[in-house]
Amino acid sequence: MSDEWWYIAVSALAAGGGWLLRSLSISGAAAAVVIGAAVGCGFSWGGIWVLGCFFVSSSFFSHIGKQRKAKLSEKLAKGGRRDAIQVLANGGVPAVLALLAAVRPDPIWDDLFVVAVAAANADTWASEIGSLSPWPPRVWPSFRPVEAGTSGAVTLLGTAASFAGALFIAAVGVFFLDVRPVFTLAFFGWLGSWFDTWLGAAWQAAYRCPACGATTERKWHCGQATIHMKGWRWLDNDAVNVLSVIFAVLAAFVLAR
Repeated sequence: MSDEWWYIAVSALAAGGGWLLRSLSISGAAAAVVIGAAVGCGFSWGGIWVLGCFFVSSSFFSHIGKQRKAKLSEKLAKGGRRDAIQVLANGGVPAVLALLAAVRPDPIWDDLFVVAVAAANADTWASEIGSLSPWPPRVWPSFRPVEAGTSGAVTLLGTAASFAGALFIAAVGVFFLDVRPVFTLAFFGWLGSWFDTWLGAAWQAAYRCPACGATTERKWHCGQATIHMKGWRWLDNDAVNVLSVIFAVLAAFVLAR
């Protein structure tokens, strides 16, 4: 069996496990297979390892403190099972970089790929671990305290987790791929997470439920349409995620050449 089929098989196995563990929906699992196959074609098994470490670690942390996180779900536009759009928001850019690497090989693609995954992992760890903070989050840049689950809010625990997430993926990338020093890659991944925070605080759409008064990312709440409060209506959490990954990649491309 050719390597391409092995990439598909391994990706399908991982996606199936994610579906069984309720980390992925059916559409999310299908998208994960496509992304995994693309990454394998572009970066071989080294890329699969980097992507796999992102998926496994993010899924692991998503299952910690599930009862507490369930209370925050009313603020979020989507539930805990990631659908295809959510998977593509985090893995779409790495997949595109993998296809570019396959068509036009260049060492720069390896660096940018690791930065892209590091940015996605930094944001995921910040959200999953930061939501467990015993202290209330603060919204950036004013740093006034807000309710947990508010877009663009940060905690000290989440900020530390964000850097740890970027550093973890950068370390895996340095081990399995021929890429730049680990802290350079981690820095740009972490930078993407901060861009995500800024977008979420300043421009992401937020709505208010007329029935219960809750601030939420949902357009429907308590069985009725919510009222738009701030931000661009098209800029939901998925759009913020993909834009932050793109920002991290562009920053690394421009500043680290």
